[in-house]
Amino acid sequence: MSISTSTLTRGAAVAAALAGLAYIVIQFIHPADAVASLSTQPWAVVHILSFSEAVLALVGITGIYLRQVRQFGILGLIGYLMFGFFFILQSAFTFAEAFIAPLFVSDAPQISMDFVGLFGRYAAVTDLGPLAALPQVGALLYIGGALLFGIAVIRARLLSRGAGILLIAAAAATPIAGALLPHALERMAAVPMGLALVWLGFSLFSDQRRNAAARRVSANRADLDSVAK
Repeated sequence: MSISTSTLTRGAAVAAALAGLAYIVIQFIHPADAVASLSTQPWAVVHILSFSEAVLALVGITGIYLRQVRQFGILGLIGYLMFGFFFILQSAFTFAEAFIAPLFVSDAPQISMDFVGLFGRYAAVTDLGPLAALPQVGALLYIGGALLFGIAVIRARLLSRGAGILLIAAAAATPIAGALLPHALERMAAVPMGLALVWLGFSLFSDQRRNAAARRVSANRADLDSVAK
């Protein structure tokens, strides 16, 4: 089977859509960030799913960026890099939550709790060193990256502008939800972000189908012209 640019782009579109769906589902099944949860099967399942979602999202936004690289410009490049680094950070953190933090539950439960509670707005008892800055760095990359990426999508005018607007709205809603809602409800701010990723993936897939159809029409016309001559 030959692997073409169109095939890779469609694969990235599917990855973005799957990442968005996973991101939505995770918010409804995530167990409590508590020591008692760390050794349970739901904890492992959710964080393996979160790791997979982050990897798929990185593949997805890379395909979306490459499809519009000329139209994105510097602003879009910065947005892509910020958003991409967020998903790299998320994949590393959720991998540690799934496979590393549970190993210390018996011998050092407080360290495990402080680590997994970094993004749960729990005050750490132990000194986590540079890891303590992860929530601030992650928020900057997530919100800033999504805002710039969404603006670039709108300006590029190749994929759905509605998806770009939803991405911006989801990013803007995140700090508001964090300031006004408890952590359990704050998670729901991720739902519109997931929907935006699904929408972008669908838009990219549809774009590739239109391009493929246009290429077939052009090829048929070229064949007819050559026969007529």
